[in-house]
Amino acid sequence: MRDRVAIVTGATSGIGTEIARGLAGRGATVVLACRDPEKGKAVQAAIFKEAGNPRVDVLRLDLASMASVREFAREFLARYPRLDVLVNNAGLFTRHRHVTPDGLEEQFQVNYLGPFLLTNLLLDVLKASAPSRIVNVGSDAHKGGVINFDDLQGAARYTGFRAYSASKIALLLFTRELARRLDGSRVTVNCAHPGVIRTNLGRGEYPRAFELFRPMLKSPERGAETPLYLATAPGLDGVTGRYFAKRAEARSDPASLDPAVARRLWDVSARLAGLDA
Repeated sequence: MRDRVAIVTGATSGIGTEIARGLAGRGATVVLACRDPEKGKAVQAAIFKEAGNPRVDVLRLDLASMASVREFAREFLARYPRLDVLVNNAGLFTRHRHVTPDGLEEQFQVNYLGPFLLTNLLLDVLKASAPSRIVNVGSDAHKGGVINFDDLQGAARYTGFRAYSASKIALLLFTRELARRLDGSRVTVNCAHPGVIRTNLGRGEYPRAFELFRPMLKSPERGAETPLYLATAPGLDGVTGRYFAKRAEARSDPASLDPAVARRLWDVSARLAGLDA
């Protein structure tokens, strides 16, 4: 990965930190995209100490703010002439419905629409740097997820798990549709299920259950294996639009394979994100 540039969102803890560490250990220039730059600097220092790689940068990115996503893209493009790997890893789970400053349901925006906008803003530099890769960190929780175009923001009916599943199947539909649109560009996009991992996702929502089950969950290092595989494995050149788990292609929910829903979701998302559809 030497001479290659990678972005990892949500890089200050859990799987994101391990993905960033793995990329830096392979010699890549790694941009830690994080809400809290101070935490990012601590991760930056730890990676430099472990990997001996000084090419680790920190840029602020808050996916709950479309303005922050646009500012991050502007700053990245001003600093870097190329982008070889984009890892959309950041995500959250909330038990109760929250609305972002953009007027959108928080899980929908952070887990899906923010990465949708970020990826689109960086597509030109990804194409110019091709062969390049986009890795979306999804979840098997997408299975059973429903895209309700009449209530995308969960205003009429909301539960945390329903919203989380919907955001993850949206991310997978986005992966499929983007792969179709990028055909022939030598930019690939795939989705990874990291497994059920011991991270801080949802920790404040069900604290007692979190602590009870935490010892049974896989480590963040294990969770990073499949995203890192998709980002770096030479044998995946040209492989796109797929869903992976345990470093192998896996079956996704049949609903994630519907091209009509994927195209409709793209058009709605482009409007919500303020892109020219």
